[in-house]
Amino acid sequence: MAKKAVATFAAKAATKSMVKCIRMDKSPKTGAYVFTEHLVEADKAKDYFAKK
Repeated sequence: MAKKAVATFAAKAATKSMVKCIRMDKSPKTGAYVFTEHLVEADKAKDYFAKK
């Protein structure tokens, strides 16, 4: 299960639009769920969620 929070971070006009992606992963040690957050370019968001 993946969750995608969309926010634009544009300091300059030439900057590509970035999105904050939040993915839920299961920890191999404890079995609990861990949330990982990354800032990714908007066009590469699907690739981020496709890989494990």
